[in-house]
Amino acid sequence: MHSIFLVYLRKRMSKKEITIDHALRATWQAVIKMYNEQAAQFDSTMATGFALLSIDPEEGTPSTALGPRMGMEATSLSRTLKSMEERGLIERHPNPADGRGVLIFLTEFGRENRNFSKDQVLKFNNAIRGQISPEKIDHFFEVIHVINDLIQNKKIYNPQETTTK
Repeated sequence: MHSIFLVYLRKRMSKKEITIDHALRATWQAVIKMYNEQAAQFDSTMATGFALLSIDPEEGTPSTALGPRMGMEATSLSRTLKSMEERGLIERHPNPADGRGVLIFLTEFGRENRNFSKDQVLKFNNAIRGQISPEKIDHFFEVIHVINDLIQNKKIYNPQETTTK
């Protein structure tokens, strides 16, 4: 997969023109497509699988915690949860700790689908780890950490806070 992606990028752009954001976006789009193809076998989507994995299977999860956990906007999350409820994957119950809030619980069918989603994520991770050395995986996570730190701490578009190596 790694070499196919690089061939694709090199065909589209010269090596100089490949930007980090483009590589991230293209890779994430490929991952989304792959997961959606797997989920489609069960009349589902990656978003549904991700939501299933984000819900605590024992305690349930406050609906207000799901959006930030998944990086999803309220409107998209609302649509996803409505679809999941209609398919019998989740149930909503009042949150006893917060009278205005709702807890999302997995149904038995939801737990089965959660397990399938978890298996797909583990297969993906194992396949990648089987092709890339642990040292390179560590470097990948170091780079991801730096990118997230730069973004979250607003160091990219504020030059006085940006440091270079």
